Amino acid sequence: MKPKLLVVDDDSTLLRFLRDYLQDEGYVVLTATGGAEALRLAYREHPHLVLLDVMMPGMDGWQVTTRLREMSDVPIILLTAKNTEADKLRGFRLGVDDYITKPFSFAELKARIQAVLNRARRAQDDKTHSLHLGDLEIDFDRREVRRQRQVIPLTPTEFRLLEVLAQAQGRVVAEEDLLRIVWGSHRTEDTALIRRYIWLLRKKIEPNPENPRYILTVRGYGYRLNEGETP
Repeated sequence: MKPKLLVVDDDSTLLRFLRDYLQDEGYVVLTATGGAEALRLAYREHPHLVLLDVMMPGMDGWQVTTRLREMSDVPIILLTAKNTEADKLRGFRLGVDDYITKPFSFAELKARIQAVLNRARRAQDDKTHSLHLGDLEIDFDRREVRRQRQVIPLTPTEFRLLEVLAQAQGRVVAEEDLLRIVWGSHRTEDTALIRRYIWLLRKKIEPNPENPRYILTVRGYGYRLNEGETP
């Protein structure tokens, strides 16, 4: 079955170009020029991914994202002319999966869509109990991390930290959330503990801990697990 995309932008010319390109790439494409229309289509059509412009009159992309997250965990990629860190952090806090700054190439857009859809498919596959990141394999049943079949020894806390990042399916996890989930709400340590354990984990799984490929930092917010490509 072809993946179904919902593309939302108030620029009708760009919307037409995106629709034609994505259809040529093998996707089923639904389009909307406003937030209310987008929500109606999302509710009725259940798209596999939403490509959403931020700056729209009336209901903007932030509001649409919030409403979508109330009714669905559909992957969302934001399109925006803004490139500030504050805007990106706002998107990640709302639960978006990726963020593309205009202008962008169609090749970049295609790659981002494929990456997000792959993460979503992997999360929905109940038969999958391991995750491959480049040359790493995370085996959730055995609670092991392997590189080329060689086990990388992790402490239970290090593995739990990696597991929580993996469960986020590529989304950013705030430092405070990692502290609460991994160590429990009763613990009083500050986020410096998270940074120390992230460093210890990187030393074990990263080819170059100073330039990580797997555990990426979103400055001022938290961390996300990369699929293994050089960021």
